[in-house]
Amino acid sequence: MVRSKTIEEIDEAKENEDLKILEAVFFISGRFLSMQELISLSDLNPILIRGLIDKLKDKYEKNDLAIEIIEKNGLWKMDVRQEYSHIINKLATGSSEFTKAEQETLAIIAFKQPIKQSVIIKIRGNKAYDHIKKFSDLDLIKKKKIGHTHELSLSDDFYDYFSISESERASPPKLSDELNREIELAEKEVEAEEEEIKEE
Repeated sequence: MVRSKTIEEIDEAKENEDLKILEAVFFISGRFLSMQELISLSDLNPILIRGLIDKLKDKYEKNDLAIEIIEKNGLWKMDVRQEYSHIINKLATGSSEFTKAEQETLAIIAFKQPIKQSVIIKIRGNKAYDHIKKFSDLDLIKKKKIGHTHELSLSDDFYDYFSISESERASPPKLSDELNREIELAEKEVEAEEEEIKEE
């Protein structure tokens, strides 16, 4: 005869299921999430979520896993522990998450920020509109309306996403002279076009 499950067993099974849901939300999002986002993505209540976050933290620490839950300014994110970030950085440079063309567009924004969207389009062509939309949707860049275009700069999420430390931010690698010249030329062209629009 099959013994009916006790309330305790049912509660435990429910908690394990909720834990998996929250873990999946963190894993798939790959960025910092607010409590409101966690509620809408998991359909769980905030009190339950707080308890589950603590349980996930304990689980990763006890089992000595390479991942952890980071909390910052009331936001939470699943991330790779700092000691393994070099592996992630290696993967990120050849990440299948971004095409080579997207990586090149993002690199120009990263090294030349703040930079006008119109300058990026001059250099990278119309396909860059899609790249910029993708980066914006992922909260990797900030867009500020300036005249007929947008000024693009990196968001804090960009540094978190690619696990870039404060010291690495202070001394970013340089772009090639050739690309710098290309950017300068595009900036001059955009300025000239903006002047023409003003005069019309």
